[in-house]
Parts: sequence; C-alpha cells; structure tokens
Amino acid sequence: MPQIPGLRSCYAKVGRFIYFGRMLDKIRLHAQGKMPEDYVVLLGDSQFYTLDGRLCRFLGVPYAEIKERTLQGGTDEEVLAWVHERGTPRTDEECHMWNRFIAKLGWRDERTHVLPQRIIDSGLEGKTVETVIDHIEYDEGRDPVAEKMWEGI
Repeated sequence: MPQIPGLRSCYAKVGRFIYFGRMLDKIRLHAQGKMPEDYVVLLGDSQFYTLDGRLCRFLGVPYAEIKERTLQGGTDEEVLAWVHERGTPRTDEECHMWNRFIAKLGWRDERTHVLPQRIIDSGLEGKTVETVIDHIEYDEGRDPVAEKMWEGI
C-alpha cells in the first residue's frame, strides 16, 4: 500500500508514546473519508490484537472517547494531556516498556504467525520484516531498517 498523506510513521512519538500520533492521524483521516478501507476495518479497540486497541487499553481510555476528543480539535499534545487526565497513570518506565513492546510486536510472540502471510500479500519478500511495525513501515513506503527508526524511541 502506498504511503497515505497525513498518516505518520508508527515510530513517531507524541509525548512519551510511539504510535499515539498515528492513531490520531487515523481518526482524523477517517473522519475526512481519506482512510483506505483496509485500514478502516482495523480502527478502534473492538479487536483485541489491533495496535489501536492495545494502546487504548494501555492508556486506560476507550477508543470511542479518544476519537470523540480528537475530533473536537486541538493538538496531539492537548489530546494526550486529556487522555492522561482520564486514563491509567503511567510511569516513564511503563511508557518505555510500551514503546519497546509495540516496536517488537510480531517477533517471537503471539503475532509471529501472521507476518509471513502479510509479507507475501504485500509483495515485501526480500525485505527485513521482523515485526508488525516493520511490515507497516515497508508497506507504506518507508524503510525502518535503513532509517534505524527504532533509535528514536
């Protein structure tokens, strides 16, 4: 899938979290009718294994509430501050562990079995795809290995 204008990398940080800004981008783009259908079915927290769902559960705020607040407007940092006021308090160590967990999802865990088929379906054979996020990055035209995206976590 080509890069989607306005949808940032999974590795981009807002506050102490990778992926949070991407989730907000997806909310905004979906509201504007600019999200590909393949992405729309994965929005939210109704499916256990989605990245949105995992992040919402970690933050302690349901996706529907984050979506509603995001669409009211404001910066990513303002939305994140709102989430922090309502959600589960997290230490810097917990945030670091979240970032490292999500960056390595699909490597020797319960999602490992999905990667080989995703790689084939995306035509990414020959790429160094070791994690779910690697797959997303390559699939959208970024090279997480060449750019060493994990170094910014």
